[in-house]
Amino acid sequence: MTVKIDVIIVGAGLSGLSHAAHLLRKRNAKLKRMILEATYRVGGRTVIPAANGVDRWDFGGQWVGSTQTHILELIKELVLEAFMQFNIGKKVHHMGGPGGKVHTYRTSIPAPSPVVLIDLIQLFWEIGRLCATVCIQDPSTNTAELDSMTLYSYITRHAGHPKLKEEMVMCSRSVFGKEPSQMSFLFFLMSAAAGGMLPLLESTPGSASELKIKKGGTQQPSQCWLAERVGWKNVRLGSPVTAIWQDAEWGVTTTTNTFCSAVIVTWPPRLAAKIHYQPALPSREFLTQNMPVGHMIQFIITYQTPFWKEKGFSGETVAGSTSFLFCVTFEPSGNAALVGFIAGQQASQWSSEEGGERRKAVLSSLVKYLGLEAASFIHYEEKDWAKEVYSGGCPINVMAPGLLTYYHPSLRKPCGR
Repeated sequence: MTVKIDVIIVGAGLSGLSHAAHLLRKRNAKLKRMILEATYRVGGRTVIPAANGVDRWDFGGQWVGSTQTHILELIKELVLEAFMQFNIGKKVHHMGGPGGKVHTYRTSIPAPSPVVLIDLIQLFWEIGRLCATVCIQDPSTNTAELDSMTLYSYITRHAGHPKLKEEMVMCSRSVFGKEPSQMSFLFFLMSAAAGGMLPLLESTPGSASELKIKKGGTQQPSQCWLAERVGWKNVRLGSPVTAIWQDAEWGVTTTTNTFCSAVIVTWPPRLAAKIHYQPALPSREFLTQNMPVGHMIQFIITYQTPFWKEKGFSGETVAGSTSFLFCVTFEPSGNAALVGFIAGQQASQWSSEEGGERRKAVLSSLVKYLGLEAASFIHYEEKDWAKEVYSGGCPINVMAPGLLTYYHPSLRKPCGR
C-alpha cells in the first residue's frame, strides 16, 4: 500500500532531524513528514557503545566548539550540558619516523626548533591571510587558483622545513581523515575560515575540540529531537532508499513505496550518489562523486585507573608517520579511558588487517609513549567508519581540486568551464 505524505527526509542524522524537526516545522507545522533511516538507530555518525557494559563513550563525532554556533544553540535549547575537554598535563609528540625522538610539551601545540618555528609562523600567517580572502557564501568568487591546487601542493611550495611538512600531513589526517594530496586547498581554507588553522587542531577554549556533551554524548540531540519534536511515529528505521522517481503528475515516489510531494536527501554526498534518480541528476552525480569522505578507525581503551595522570600526562599523544598506527589520542574525560584515531593513509593500510593485530599495534605504541601500564586494559573497542554501509567513512566529506570553482555556490548548475 502506497503512503501519501508531504515531505520525505532521507536519513535520521543531525541534518535530517533538523530539517524535519526545526526548519520544516517552522515553515508549516501542518506538513506531514516522514524520516526514512537505513539503519536501526538515529544520529548518523554519532553513536555511543558501552565499554564492557559499564562506561559509555562517543564513537563518532564527539566534540563541539564555540565557533559551531548552531549545535551550541541546539544543546542549550535541549537543556543539555557540555564540559571542557581534559588537556591538563604533559602531551606526547613523536615525529620523524620510528627513529624519531619522542618529545613532551605542555603548550597548546608542540614547541618546534627555532628554524621550524619561523617557518610555522610564516605558514600560519599566510594561511590566515588567504582565509580572509575566501567568501564562504560564494566560494567560487576569485578563487580558481586556490581551488586548482591540493593542500599538499601548497604545503610543498610554502612549508620550507621537512618537519613542518610532516606536521601538516599529520594535521590533515587527524582533522579530515584524508591525506593533504586528496583535498582542494580552497576547501581547506573554507574549513579554517572560522578562526584560523589553530582552532582546528587544539582542544583549548575556542577550538574545535573544546567541549563534549555530558552523559549521552552527541547522540543525545538526535534522541531528544525525536522524543520532543518529531515523534517515533514519523520515523521508519531499517528503511534504506535506493531509488527516487519524480513524476509531473504524481509527485515523488521512493523505493520504500512512499509517495510524497518533495524529498530531502541528507545522506553524505558519496552515499547520496548511489541512489538512482529518475529523472537523472548528472550535475549532482558529478558533485557527489568528487566529494570523498574521510577514513578514520576510532578506538577506545578503558583502564582500571587513569595511570597517565599519575605520571603527569594529559593522555594526548601526537604521532606523524605512517610507521605509527594512530595519529592522535585523547582522554575522553570522565573515567579512565583513552580515545584515539587511525586516519588517512594509516587507516587505509590497517583497515584490512585483523582486529587483534591493530589492537596489538595500538597498545605497543601507547606503551612506548605512556609506559607499561598501557598494556593492562579492561576493555578495547574500535569502529571503522568506512565499513559502515550507510556512513561510508568519517569524519567529513572533502572536495577534490577544481570542484568548487566548477560549480555555482548553489550547486544546482555548472558554471565557469
